[in-house]
Amino acid sequence: MEVLIFGAAGMVGRKLVERLVQEGHLGGREITKAILHDVVEPQAPQGAPFTITTHASDFSAPGDAEKLVASRPDVIFHLAAIVSGEAEADFDKGDRINLDGTRRLFDAIRLIGDGYQPRVVFTSSIAVFGAPFPEAIGDEFFLTPLTSYGTQKAIGELLLADYTRRGFFDGIGIRLPTICVRPGKPNKAASGFFSGIIREPLNGQEAVLPVPEDVRHTHASPRSAVNFLMHAATLDGGKLGARRNLTMPGVSVTVAEQIDSLRRIAGEGVAARIRLEPDPTIMSIVEGWPRRFDAQRARSLGFQAENSFDEIIRIHIDEELGGKFVE
Repeated sequence: MEVLIFGAAGMVGRKLVERLVQEGHLGGREITKAILHDVVEPQAPQGAPFTITTHASDFSAPGDAEKLVASRPDVIFHLAAIVSGEAEADFDKGDRINLDGTRRLFDAIRLIGDGYQPRVVFTSSIAVFGAPFPEAIGDEFFLTPLTSYGTQKAIGELLLADYTRRGFFDGIGIRLPTICVRPGKPNKAASGFFSGIIREPLNGQEAVLPVPEDVRHTHASPRSAVNFLMHAATLDGGKLGARRNLTMPGVSVTVAEQIDSLRRIAGEGVAARIRLEPDPTIMSIVEGWPRRFDAQRARSLGFQAENSFDEIIRIHIDEELGGKFVE
């Protein structure tokens, strides 16, 4: 089996590659080759049981995606995207990568023809939904995005469903909740503070909270994100029918509940490193996001996430901090 990963240098992409290297197979099939792509060259892990090649380019450039899919990979993970805050600040860049890049990738697969029909896993976002929201968004809620990023992802979902209907590939789109706690440096996502108010205090640093503590959001750990991708890559497409896009499960909590979890696990001194500094721009974006989901369909198909935010913090401490934090 050959696997192609777009966005392999990103946090979730790196963790997906590490997991594939660790397991050496996907859905019971041995992986023989992995192609890693990003705008910066991904780092190939050492000791992989299969061949790894890396590529750095702009996959939205004409002709680029065609080169990457020419070897006819069996599974294609499309994780590449301009994140929410950056897509809102730079419309042209977000449109070029999130919309044009996705369309060019899908067309590159389609144009191979000759019976080629890979599994395509597309990472969408809960930003495809827009207010006003019900108490919990169910599987029947419609797409009314209120940001450019959400609009670009919603169009990607529609394209994925139509290309699958036409038999060009076998696609599944997974709407990720906010992945938290993200390791490493902050990115330009408007949701980045959800991780920052946990990550920085655990590292002994001050964190800025740009929104009120009553803001509610849904989260899943990086571990769950990889589990979602692996499961989506191997799920029987016949169980999906024509509805190829799924909202992933997660933990719905307020910012205050996040901080309470941090306080329980790490103590008052760590939680005290969070400083409120309102940011109207971030707040205006966050206000248009959904808060809680009833992801029954995804759960019925075997997708699972954490049961509490305490669990999400403990995963971060264990996997990223070696079980220790700065008190």
